[in-house]
Parts: sequence; C-alpha cells; structure tokens
Amino acid sequence: MLRLSAWKLLRCVPGYPLRPYACSSTCSPPRGMEKAVVRCVPSEPKLTLSFTLDGSQKHMQRDQSEPLGRALARIATNAVKAAQSSKAKKCKRGGKASPSASPAEPSVRLYYQEQQLPDELLNAEAWRDGAVLHVGEARYTVERNPPSFRQAQLPRHIMAGFPICPALHIEFGQLEASLFRWFKEAPEEPGGWAPVGSQRVYTPTNADIGLRLKLHCTPGSVDPPRYGAAWEVEAGCTVEAGPGVCAFEQRHLYTQRVSAEPLLRTVSYNILADTYAQTEHSRVVLYPYCAPYALDMDYRQTLLRKELSGYNADLLCLQEVDCPVFTDSLCPALDAFGLQGLFKLKEKQHEGLATFYRPDKLTLLSRHDICLSEALLAEPMHAELLEKLSDYGAAKGQLLQKATALQVSVFQSTKDPSRKICVANTHLYFHPKGGNIRLLQSAIALTHIKNVTSELYPGIPIIFCGDFNSTPSSGMFNFFRNGCVPEDHEDWTSNGEEERCNMSLAHSFKLKSACGEPAYTNYVGGFHGCLDYIFIDSEALEVEQVIPLPSHEEVTTHQALPSVSHPSDHIALVCDLKWK
Repeated sequence: MLRLSAWKLLRCVPGYPLRPYACSSTCSPPRGMEKAVVRCVPSEPKLTLSFTLDGSQKHMQRDQSEPLGRALARIATNAVKAAQSSKAKKCKRGGKASPSASPAEPSVRLYYQEQQLPDELLNAEAWRDGAVLHVGEARYTVERNPPSFRQAQLPRHIMAGFPICPALHIEFGQLEASLFRWFKEAPEEPGGWAPVGSQRVYTPTNADIGLRLKLHCTPGSVDPPRYGAAWEVEAGCTVEAGPGVCAFEQRHLYTQRVSAEPLLRTVSYNILADTYAQTEHSRVVLYPYCAPYALDMDYRQTLLRKELSGYNADLLCLQEVDCPVFTDSLCPALDAFGLQGLFKLKEKQHEGLATFYRPDKLTLLSRHDICLSEALLAEPMHAELLEKLSDYGAAKGQLLQKATALQVSVFQSTKDPSRKICVANTHLYFHPKGGNIRLLQSAIALTHIKNVTSELYPGIPIIFCGDFNSTPSSGMFNFFRNGCVPEDHEDWTSNGEEERCNMSLAHSFKLKSACGEPAYTNYVGGFHGCLDYIFIDSEALEVEQVIPLPSHEEVTTHQALPSVSHPSDHIALVCDLKWK
C-alpha cells in the first residue's frame, strides 16, 4: 500500500499516476492569491508547508517547536535559490551566460488578521488557518490541515457487473462529505474521457468492457464544510467481461435492503485465504478443476466484494482473511456499504478472523479476542480443563501447538441501549482426525464467552459464528447443541489411542444452529459436508428467516468450489435474527 503526502505524485499502478489538482476549498482565497498548505498534527514533531515558488512546488518540514522567524528565514533562502535557478534556465534557453549577481533576498512575513506575527511565536501556533504569507510581492493564504487523501487506489481487476470500491484514506475529512466523478475512455470526447458516475462506488456495465476507467475525487469535510485538493487515479487495467450469473446473485434477491429494526442480518463465511489458495497443493490436489486465474486473489476479491455487499449484513463474521485482504480490499469496500471491520490475526499466521458490523445499528462496546492455547495456560477460568489435560500429555501437546483464535466483540443496539449482544467468531482446527482437539478448543471458547456474558455483561445473549470444521454428527456439534459431551464419545479417540483424552465437558448455554444442518457448506472435489454454523442463544434470540443456499446445480455448475463464479470453497450462511 502506498501512503504519500497529498502533494506528491502517487502511482497506484505502475504507469498510471494519481494526480493532484488545484484545491477547491469553499473558503476561496482572494483573487490572485495562491495557497500555502500546512499539515500540522499535534502527535508529530514536525509540520509540513507546501507552496509554489517561481513555478516550482516547495515542500518544507519544520519543527513545530521552532520559532517562526527561522522558518521564514528558510523560506527567504529558498526564494533566492528558486530565483537563481529560474534565471539560469532562462539564460541557458537564450544562449547567454548565467548572471553572476545573486537576486536580493525577499522580505518574508506572516500575517494573521492583518497583524504581523512575531518571529518568536512557535511554528505550531503561527501557521494558522487563514493566515497570509508574504514572500516579496507574492501572497499566499494559509490552509491548515485541509481535507486530503493520503492514499487512493483502484482494484487491479475490474469486471462488468461487479462494483468498484476505491481504497481511500482521507485525512482531516470524511468520505461521506467528499465528491466523486467516474469517467471511461472515450476518444471521441474532448479530453478523451466521458463521465459515467458520481457516487463513491461505481459498477461498470457491458458498455465499459475493453475501456479504462478513471476516478476524480475531491476530499471534503463536514465541520468546517470545505474541500481539499482533488485527485485523479486511473485504473491499471481495462474492464473485462464478467463470468455470467453467480450463484450468490440469486440469494441477493432476499437481501436487497438492509434489514429493519429489530432484525440483525448475520453472515458467517470462510472466504478462503489467498495464502492457501495460491499453493501448488491447492492448484494440483485440492482444486484442480478450478481455472488458475479464478484462484487469483484479485479475481476472487472482485467476486467477493460483490457477494458480501449484496447481503446487506448487520454482522459479518469471516474466516481465513488475509491481512492485506482485510486492509486493502474488504475494509474500503465494505466501508462504502456502511460496515466497519475488526480483525484478529492468528498467531504466526498470515490470516485470521474479521468481524464487520453496521454502526448505524450497533455500537461496539468492547473486544475480548484470545488465542485459545495461550488462554488455556494463562487464564484461571481454564484451570479445571488444564488439570484434566495433565493426564493426557499427547493431546495437550497437540492442542498447545495450534494457533486457533477466538474473536469476541460486544455490541449495543443504537436504537435500544438495553439490548446488548456478544458476537463470537472462530475457525477451529481443520484436520479430519482432530475431533478431540476441536472439542477441547470448543470448551475453551465457550468458557471464555461465558466469562464475558456473565462477569462483564451479565445476561447478554450470544451469536457464535465460524468454520467449526465439524459435521452435525461430530462431538463438537453435539457439545454445542446438547450442552455436554460424555467421556466415552468416539471423538476423544479421533486420532488414535495415543491422543486419547476421555473427559466429560459441559456448558450452560442454550444454543441452536440458526441455519439448521445444511447438506453442505463446503464443497470441493474430494469432500462435501456441513462445517459452518451460526449458533445463537435460543432463550434470547429467534430466527426470522434463513436465506436459501444455492441449489446443488448452481454449486456444481463448474464441478465444485471455488470456481469462476464463486470465490471460496465454502458457502456463506445468511440469516435474519431478532430478539425475543
């Protein structure tokens, strides 16, 4: 990711620059007066001053604690150098010798409300919004911390019918107050571009196929209402044709709008981490039926952004989320559709868990994320389980090697503050013979959640989403549903006698699977089964509707998952929940 100051040339894709345009602030300077833009952040030791001097853009960094007089003296020195350079270039073009006499140093002063500011005043206080900088005869109005983009880029893969959500990092402003204009290549038009949209998100049409797109964006702020320097960014690729109708598009017919209060549309989805999809094992063994380009992260992210945005979720729990995918793709895309995200990285891994929520409906109160194996050793609440495990060294050793994470977030309804909810998200150990480990991980997770919902927020209900890597016949599923698992359950010897760890487990939650027990939520060439669930507190929550899963014909259109029309080997679970 590139993060450069607004006055620097930012190349989002090699060969396609992001270009700064003149500032269009609503507080326009007097006619004929240029601007001096000051970036001054209290937490940083230096401020930056940017202005044009003799046709050349100048950028100065000065200590905020430095006296103003020193900064003005430096500007005067730069003015002399700029004048010398300008004269030398003119003489060279005219075939004359460079002048020997140095230009006179100009008078440099800073005024505020028509009063000259003293040289002893510190830079942090002197460079105020609305001040006027005098450099000889030139005048500059000072704009302190105007809205500006620190980063802006378009996706590297663009398809007709799939929304483009630019990654934008705004400083001193708000994206909702900013202006956006989209263009497509049009050689017949003056300037070579034709307008196609004026919203933050643009969905290309078939008429755009084969053409390049461009975004002109102007950062804005609400308080005070003003605009900063506009920028342009061109896509580094042309618009391609889409893969046709995707299976998830039929599901979008049920989720065309955000659910009304008091419903909570909840989604759980393993999106298939790129760190796993791009291995030789994945291409040759796991997904040999999938076209290689359809396993590419940029391609899959294009599909995924459309799928996720179309669910209009209030809660979105994702597993196998790569760090850069969360930061550079999902956050900007879902922010454009009203969602904010939280991320929990697995220890020693490049992927983790993400929970997105709709701040219009939910306020985040607190986070209680853990690594399950670390919590087992560190937290007193797990002492009983740890003591039981002391008799089963092999199973304990396997459990402690796993980096499995648990993401726990507590939210409060924005409409009814009395309604709070605990949302958990996890991805349990994957190995087919790891049923005993998944049982132990489940016990740690539920004990941790119980502490949050009894000690910290007594009585609040839970929603527990995830890829549990467990079918409905497993010990883990029965543990969740029935509240206990006996010591003689077959899963305790799932990996042979050496890892046997017979013990009884129990919890006090009343949990049910909100989406029931689908035939499968994971469909690959060598396996299909139900591994993903949205467990809810059945005493406090009920299911309003479950969004139907794709038909078997849709899932197997390209043999199995992932495919050119589906970005993951899993299928998202989607349901509308409500408080009883």
